Amino acid sequence: MAGRIPRQFIDDLLARADIVELIDGRVPLKKAGKNYQACCPFHNEKSPSFTVSQDKQFYHCFGCGEHGNAISFLMEFDRLDFVDAIEELASHCGVEVVREENNATPAEQRQQQKVYQQKQDDYELMNQISRFYQQQLKAATDKETAIDYLKGRGLSGEVVKRFGIGYISDAWDGMMKVFSPQGKTNQQLVDLGMAIQGDKNRPYDRFRGRIMFPIRDKRGRVIAFGGRVLGDEKPKYLNSPETRVYHKGQELYGLYEAKQANKNLERLVVVEGYMDVVALAQHGVDYAVASLGTSTTPEQLQTLFRTVKEVICCYDGDRAGRDAAWRAMDNALPLIRDGFSLKFVFVPDGEDPDSLIREQGQQVFEKILDEAMPLSKFLVEQLMSQVEMNSLEGRAALVDSFQPYLAKMPDSVLKDAIINDIANNFGTGSEQFLAKIAKNINKQDKIKKPQASTKITPVRLAIALLLEHPHIVNELGDISALAPLQVPGIDLLTQLLKLCQQNPEIKTAQLLEYFRGTEAGNQLAKLMCWQHHVTAETAADVFLDSIEKLLNDFVEKRAEFLLQKARVKQITPQERQELQAILNA
Repeated sequence: MAGRIPRQFIDDLLARADIVELIDGRVPLKKAGKNYQACCPFHNEKSPSFTVSQDKQFYHCFGCGEHGNAISFLMEFDRLDFVDAIEELASHCGVEVVREENNATPAEQRQQQKVYQQKQDDYELMNQISRFYQQQLKAATDKETAIDYLKGRGLSGEVVKRFGIGYISDAWDGMMKVFSPQGKTNQQLVDLGMAIQGDKNRPYDRFRGRIMFPIRDKRGRVIAFGGRVLGDEKPKYLNSPETRVYHKGQELYGLYEAKQANKNLERLVVVEGYMDVVALAQHGVDYAVASLGTSTTPEQLQTLFRTVKEVICCYDGDRAGRDAAWRAMDNALPLIRDGFSLKFVFVPDGEDPDSLIREQGQQVFEKILDEAMPLSKFLVEQLMSQVEMNSLEGRAALVDSFQPYLAKMPDSVLKDAIINDIANNFGTGSEQFLAKIAKNINKQDKIKKPQASTKITPVRLAIALLLEHPHIVNELGDISALAPLQVPGIDLLTQLLKLCQQNPEIKTAQLLEYFRGTEAGNQLAKLMCWQHHVTAETAADVFLDSIEKLLNDFVEKRAEFLLQKARVKQITPQERQELQAILNA
């Protein structure tokens, strides 16, 4: 680890990046006056309150309060830490991250180096193991068995290469012999889930005699594996455990590959297994992903809806498949808003997406996807199956059973339509039902609370204007006159003024970056979102007026203080001279 990323590099990167282009690639924006708008990607809302300013290179949601610059957006939207967000933004802008000499203490440097190096070593080792498995598919003594298996599943060499599929023979320590011949990386391989600690202190391979599927994160780094046996042994699939680089509830197998294959993804199909994803890609459906567990988690669903607007869950038609669909639906309810949809396809008994597309082809399979069951229909059918619909009691129970699920949904046209549909078809009286549903559900309505008004003070107004128009510092000249002032916020204003004077070309996003992670940064972000109604044309004049008012208030209070001392004859000669200068000014 060469050291910290230089502040100048971060400034230059923010100056190079266009936040509108960056966000629009993830959340489609619409022009709204001089700014851009969208429904907020960080909370559920009915109408757009997420605003992106190209001038300020800043985003803000008036609904949930999320705000920041391009780096902040990547950290929140892509769930990256600060350094990864810098690297991602640099990659987006086509530049290499540079680092400076590390000025931390030796102990701090050692700890930083250890954490950083461990992370890099983990990713590098997992990538090397993935390449090893791919090589084994070509070089293992029993490679023909593995190749015949893949060919038997209808996979081409191109698809196998695209997904990085590999193989490991059924040896006790085939991988360990290569990557820890002297035992030096034993613990790391155990920590990464690639080896299991043996009784005699010699770890052995976790994966043996299996087709290997590398699991990549959103940046394409290998973080885990899934392995499938060639025969009927159990377990059929073996997955990596949770590790320091792999959290299965947050990742989706095939998402990286789907993004690579499709510049503009419109929908994603969620299937149950690795082979389903690969087989669908083989037959032209290259937008499938697999949840890495028994059900699709809220975190995975959030990732899906941040990527596309239409998600189709394709499960087996048996009880297990429908239970998995129900859990996915339940987890998705808080995320469903107008313009986004979750649908369901249930394949016939004895079939799976892999066999279905091999037998019927891409066109038939995509027609099945086009006719997928909407969430609303699935919800109604599932709840209806649990009551006796031929009795009033059963119909009343059905009506009540909808309420906890509807309560999870944010306000939307879809939610209103479901409520009206239930009232018309199952309620004993529409008005009565709607009143009841309103009483029970509206308890947790997401009613937007008006933002607390910010009290106008000269310091706050000066800071707000300086944040938006850093160049107006040039109108001020010498800032030393502010040194004696003792009013709330003056230290922060002075700090901003110095930064702007030292960096004449500094922009809003760069200015805010200096205060990331500090209490001052939180205060500045609030002022950035303040609607002060000062136009760009008058900003410099209003800024100077605010500074002048600060100075005048100080002088008036100082004069009053000195006059009081003079009245009680406690004033010093120096203070008397100062008072005389003030009165003559």
